[in-house]
Amino acid sequence: MFSFNSITELINTLAWSKDLLAEMFEKRKSFAYKYDHAVELLDENRVATLLELEVVRKNGFLLEIDDHFLQFFEQILEVNEEINTATVHENIRTLKQNINYYLKEGNTSRKYGYMKAIKTVLRKIGLMTLRNIVDLNRNIENTFKTEPTYKIKIDKLENYDQKRKDISALIKQTQQLLDGEELTFFKVAPDEELGRIIIQLRLQLHEAHHNLIEAQRQIIDYLNQIKYQSQMVEKIRQIKYLKDQFELKERTDFTIVMAQCRDLFFESLQPGRLKLSLDLLQDDDVYASLVKISRRKKSGVKQSRAVADNISTEYLEAVTEHEVYVDLEEIKNSFCASGDHLFNFLRHYQYPKEMGFAEIVTLYCQLISLYDDELVFSGEYGQYGDELEYAIIESK
Repeated sequence: MFSFNSITELINTLAWSKDLLAEMFEKRKSFAYKYDHAVELLDENRVATLLELEVVRKNGFLLEIDDHFLQFFEQILEVNEEINTATVHENIRTLKQNINYYLKEGNTSRKYGYMKAIKTVLRKIGLMTLRNIVDLNRNIENTFKTEPTYKIKIDKLENYDQKRKDISALIKQTQQLLDGEELTFFKVAPDEELGRIIIQLRLQLHEAHHNLIEAQRQIIDYLNQIKYQSQMVEKIRQIKYLKDQFELKERTDFTIVMAQCRDLFFESLQPGRLKLSLDLLQDDDVYASLVKISRRKKSGVKQSRAVADNISTEYLEAVTEHEVYVDLEEIKNSFCASGDHLFNFLRHYQYPKEMGFAEIVTLYCQLISLYDDELVFSGEYGQYGDELEYAIIESK
């Protein structure tokens, strides 16, 4: 068994085999891609190299992409049909382990490694949850529209409903982890990026919850439609059986019901088409009559189209708007390096635009709200003017 020695070798291999892999990926569900077709697209020695590296596999005279690469392509292109809730569950377990390691570790460098792993797992949980729901909705719709067997269609939809319940349980488990089990860690962990990731994860879980409600409604609707259709088919079969046995009039009131039905009177009139025979079309007199009818049907009046006015040059001119932005992060960093207390620092700070006193007070409140974990409240108060009293706040 051969393996890739570097990421460069892997990328280069996928590059020179891209045409073959693209065609095999498109035909992955037919299970009928022949080896002879592969050597027409790619040199036979290179096909042998792909077999040695296990990028593709040979089954008799057929070729197929290896499962590892096939799953990789399907996940990246978001066309996989498998809904894997076990991976999300495993990520939650890994998250708990890394939080435990982080809290027990005393070395700063290793604590940073555990923190990085925690942030990576949190991103994965949100993305994989949303991707599973996208795959779930697509599979539900495809099953209802393409599965020909009623019993299999019902079983598949019920299985997808169980998958929906599993995803919902994982969402609740993740929310419980964020709001209950590890709430203390997420509040005290000194990492600003972690806070943004948690906010993004909460938004993703909220969106996923609403999408699952829609998926449940869709499954119920499809199951009801299938049940109605199956009942209708069963009734038609019973009617046909009685008709074949010449017992329809005797054992049912079918003829009476149909005589009272007037639904067809409300249908639109469908124009019938009279198809002439080939022998008749070869007759010269018939051809002349068809030409006369065609000329009579054609109208010689051409409708003139209104021409739109020219576009004003004012709409074509580029307009640029400039807005001066006050960077709170930059101001916070400058304050931490200044050694001054916050209110006095903000009064003398060189802003990129003219700032009024009310705007400086607003900025003072925003910095306290956003970076309270990096500031120290001294307990003392200062006086500005006759009416304004402010807290003296310093950096840690």
